[in-house]
Amino acid sequence: MFSTQLGLRPVSTTAVSCKICDGPSNLYGVVDMNRPCQTHHAHRAPLSGVPIYYRRCAACGFLFTDAFDDWSVDQFKAHIYNDGYVAVDPDYQVTRPTANAGAVARFWAPHKAGMRVLDFGGGNDVFCASLRASGFQQAVTYDPMVPEHAARPDGKFDLVTCFETLEHVPDPLATIGKIAECVADPGAVFYSTLTQPDDFHAQGMSWWYIGPRNGHISIFTKEALAAAWARYGFKTAALSPGSHLAFRNLPAHWGLTEVQSAAA
Repeated sequence: MFSTQLGLRPVSTTAVSCKICDGPSNLYGVVDMNRPCQTHHAHRAPLSGVPIYYRRCAACGFLFTDAFDDWSVDQFKAHIYNDGYVAVDPDYQVTRPTANAGAVARFWAPHKAGMRVLDFGGGNDVFCASLRASGFQQAVTYDPMVPEHAARPDGKFDLVTCFETLEHVPDPLATIGKIAECVADPGAVFYSTLTQPDDFHAQGMSWWYIGPRNGHISIFTKEALAAAWARYGFKTAALSPGSHLAFRNLPAHWGLTEVQSAAA
């Protein structure tokens, strides 16, 4: 199958504006569309022959492809989030959401009786079901890709979670804006996406996290994340290379004053 048959945006050698900071973004590298994230359990599908070109911003370092910018939800479902997706990400159905729920439950357990939690991009509700079972007052899933969870809940939420989602979206600023609309103030977003390592200049396109077959089409730096959240008046703090908090103001009773002080 060719790029034109898939409806991919034609590649241009002209620099485009960064999707985060508007900085100049030239072509940086290319991988086959069937390349998965290079994990030990990832299924290695045959090469598709369809090149996916990525660009990197000279200002904030954001790495992205615009190949999928014209795709509809149905096209993503047909060509990426299809029946073969579980082969390249077997943990997404149960293992990852269960582990994430355990981490959230451990940290926010003292506050669970009075918290409203929204899982943005939560897929199959395994994460929220686990939180509800552990005593959280309200934990609901919102995911526009999943029909039974595609209706966005009303109101604001004390905690919005967003695990391994931002790297999948072709318009990260718009997605972050939608998340920001859901967050109470004070409140926070607890989200995960892996930022580029310090030696990314050496690894380049060989870095394991770049994988269009997994839908990883937006690859952030710490600077890009800070700039993206700042557009909506949020600060962000890295808890690890892959876990982050974003907020306007943190609830005082959470006891996270050191995070508030360290946030960009």
